[in-house]
Amino acid sequence: MPTSLLWFRRDLRLSDHPALLAAIDAAGRDGAVLPVFVFDPRLWEPSGAPRRRFLLDCLAHLRTATGDALVLRHGSPAEVLPGLVREVGATSVHISADAGPYGRRRDGAVEQALGDVPLVRTGSPYAVTPGRVTKSDGSRFTVFTPFARAWRHHGWRGPAARPDAPPWLAGVPSDDLPAGPDLGGVQLPPAGEAAAQQAWQSFRDERLPGYEATRNLPGTDGTSRLSAYLKYGCLHPRTLLADLAEADGEAVRRYTTELAWREFYADVVWHRPESTREALDPRTGAIEVDGGPEADAHFTAWAQGRTGFPIVDAGMRQLLGEAYVHNRVRMVVASFLVKDLHLPWQRGARHFLQHLVDGDLASNNHGWQWVAGTGTDASPYYRVFNPTRQGKEFDPDGAYVRRWVPELRDVPTKLVHEPWLAPDGPPPGYPEPIVDHAAERLVALDRYEQARSR
Repeated sequence: MPTSLLWFRRDLRLSDHPALLAAIDAAGRDGAVLPVFVFDPRLWEPSGAPRRRFLLDCLAHLRTATGDALVLRHGSPAEVLPGLVREVGATSVHISADAGPYGRRRDGAVEQALGDVPLVRTGSPYAVTPGRVTKSDGSRFTVFTPFARAWRHHGWRGPAARPDAPPWLAGVPSDDLPAGPDLGGVQLPPAGEAAAQQAWQSFRDERLPGYEATRNLPGTDGTSRLSAYLKYGCLHPRTLLADLAEADGEAVRRYTTELAWREFYADVVWHRPESTREALDPRTGAIEVDGGPEADAHFTAWAQGRTGFPIVDAGMRQLLGEAYVHNRVRMVVASFLVKDLHLPWQRGARHFLQHLVDGDLASNNHGWQWVAGTGTDASPYYRVFNPTRQGKEFDPDGAYVRRWVPELRDVPTKLVHEPWLAPDGPPPGYPEPIVDHAAERLVALDRYEQARSR
């Protein structure tokens, strides 16, 4: 019986899955498809606990969706997959293409190890595969707005049909799911394809019409919260874009632009893989940063949500409580680390990847570079977020701060973002500000000028 192998990675779904259709087609009318997931130590071991837990829960749902045919194996894919191919006599291995630096190297090694058995790439985790949107001369885009314009003009295929009854190959020995990490009280979103589809439908029908007005308000349930599902491919962005194709208005345009940012950062990594760890702009990348015991103490206060700046502390405590941070607040806390505490953006990016359930290398690290002023299409380095002003503007009634910083729940609204101005200072248990924002802003700007002059 002809057998093809479908290697799941960041595509943990059965709907809108071109590689699945390709595997079914390769198996033929009388053939079967073996679904497999490999726990690659190069990816599993560095992952933070929330991502491990969410991945395991997604795999449990996928195993049920495949009628328990999903095979789990542990080890290097370049060793595991050729062995599995020999075990079941597979004639092809099918994947959604990986655009990440490690993924491309890994897939090349697997392709070589498979020998005469082809590794077939069909589709990718993106509406448009990274590297395909280019300028008229074939060069890459370095600025988001023209990229987004060209991305929209390029367009994307419609969603792939979901097969009625994939011919899964059953009975192949599988490893057990590894024990998941204990997250304590961290609340993750429900996992799996069905939960992802429900989350999208709820957002589309209930909150998308007001998205433009509410997306920047962390105290309001105004965003889609789909990032973890997109990260692991429980949903494909093409599915969302197809749903939006017949809609119109500023909210739809704005939400489509947010999807375009995800595609842009993946494209940047495709062309400049080193940018996941190195500054794209060597001038701002050379700005002086702090080190030593005081810098470490500042980092710890930031990571624990104990800086004395309410909006920053609320964001960092949301990260610890939900493995997620509202996008507006991500920018605020990142700016505070880089420009108030003068610490390297890489340190903050690593911390986020350890704690975020939606931690995506391209989006996370380039979001940090945008704030730090070191990346492509970067926010100017001299733009320094004022955390107090940001809190007052985007959390005017203090709902977000009061949810995550219980010490401030009884503080009057007019002081909730400046508790140090209360007659008796901050309430018991809440710290005074660890730095003077106005003074540190000047330090950041001075270091920026020094770097430019060099």
